[in-house]
Amino acid sequence: MIKFIPVKEVLAIRNDVLREGKLTLDECRFPSDLNEGAFHLGNFEENLLTSIASFHPQNVEGHIGKGYQLRGMATVPAFQGKGKGNQLLNFAIVYLRGQQINYLWCNARKVALNFYKGIGFEIISDEFDVPGIGPHHMMYLKIR
Repeated sequence: MIKFIPVKEVLAIRNDVLREGKLTLDECRFPSDLNEGAFHLGNFEENLLTSIASFHPQNVEGHIGKGYQLRGMATVPAFQGKGKGNQLLNFAIVYLRGQQINYLWCNARKVALNFYKGIGFEIISDEFDVPGIGPHHMMYLKIR
């Protein structure tokens, strides 16, 4: 089941999966988490939170219409490869389309490129390094 959740519910998975448990939960907050229009989704298996993602309004120069950025997408290891992230992202795309948003973009880790490509995202940047995290590409998905 996919639900809108408060930001505090995404922090532990952000830390465990995206930061290898090296940060405090407060250090896992993004400045954009509380922006107007921001929302957070969780995919649950019964009562267990298995996958998370955060979204906030953010346009990209050169792209027409209203954009949203996807940040902090993660699935707990025991549920990776079982479609949980795909379900969550498809839910978000349908929701954003209904909100008249034109595109979704993200800075994707190099190891996740095939996941995003499988949903229809395209690479729109050269590879760049995020210090302490590793190689990334900006990716873009037209949703309406």
